[in-house]
Amino acid sequence: MSAPLDPAATGSPLADSTGAADPGVLVPAPSPTPMDDQAIAGAEGLKNAVASKSGTIGDIINSLDSLAVQVGGTRISVWDLIVVMLVLALVITIAWAASKFAARVIGRMSRLDTTQHLLAEKMVSLVIWGIAILVGIDVLGIDLTAFAVFSGAFGLAIGFGLQKTFGNLIAGIILLMDKSIKPGDVIAITDQAGNSTFGQIRRIGIRAVSLTTRDQKEYLIPNENLMINQVENWSYSSKNVRIQVPVGISYNADIVKAEELMLEAARGVKRILAAPPPTAWLESYGDSSVNFIIHCWITDPEEGTGNVRSAVLKNLWHLFHEHGIEIPFPQRDINLRQNEALRDLIEAMRESKASNGKKAETGPEA
Repeated sequence: MSAPLDPAATGSPLADSTGAADPGVLVPAPSPTPMDDQAIAGAEGLKNAVASKSGTIGDIINSLDSLAVQVGGTRISVWDLIVVMLVLALVITIAWAASKFAARVIGRMSRLDTTQHLLAEKMVSLVIWGIAILVGIDVLGIDLTAFAVFSGAFGLAIGFGLQKTFGNLIAGIILLMDKSIKPGDVIAITDQAGNSTFGQIRRIGIRAVSLTTRDQKEYLIPNENLMINQVENWSYSSKNVRIQVPVGISYNADIVKAEELMLEAARGVKRILAAPPPTAWLESYGDSSVNFIIHCWITDPEEGTGNVRSAVLKNLWHLFHEHGIEIPFPQRDINLRQNEALRDLIEAMRESKASNGKKAETGPEA
């Protein structure tokens, strides 16, 4: 048989076998949960600290704290909301300033290249913001166990909603780690619809890569696309790019002289490299011309390639005219099939010509 409970260790009288309460025996009373009295422990602590220093400010805070709503077992007041906003503003400001300071420190490290600088900045920024969020939660005194009921469903919803965002974030970090694509590279990317985009990478962000074309259009391409689709990187291992300039000359022209003029025209463009030197290849015998291709190299593809091709053709135009090299027009041979209508037309033309000749011999009528 068990001993009776000590009244000093219990909080309420026990009932006897008849159901009546025994005044001499107490049962433990339920203790209030932390979320029953105050939603945010940090706001309550700050209120008590300020009230102990200044009675006037304490009265104002008590007035703001009295304006509250009860959501289930949670009490949320105007003072709680003010504290939350202040802490959020402070945490965001400190995290932003720390990220900028870290970026400056990393930028001064001369041992790191551009890609390593960018990768280090992103990793340090993620760490700083993660710490800032945890510190903010700790300062506010938020009990994360209060979200245990719906944290699973909420986390699942966030996972599906931010799947692409996190995918692009990881893809951007991977691109920076393997250095396959970095700021300053000139790339050409083709999307799933077959549309090709050519330009220079300005920056690699958390979600997308900024690609600027020659006409100053800026495309924001998701990081995942650069990992899924085929990318043509013109400056991955070397910035040397070969440009092809097609040229056609007449069959009557001196091809040896024409080839010398092609090389001279290419060497006259400042952006074309002297080594490797320009070359001219005989490509084919066309319907109306002998077709050549001028191959020349540049080392600054970000400045464009069409302007180099235009400069070579302009130089070649003047050189061909100076040396009598003909640029042919298309030539076509037309064969007419013999039929009755065509013979009648030819006969009528002959009769008309003969009639006009007789009138010219006899002279005009008086």
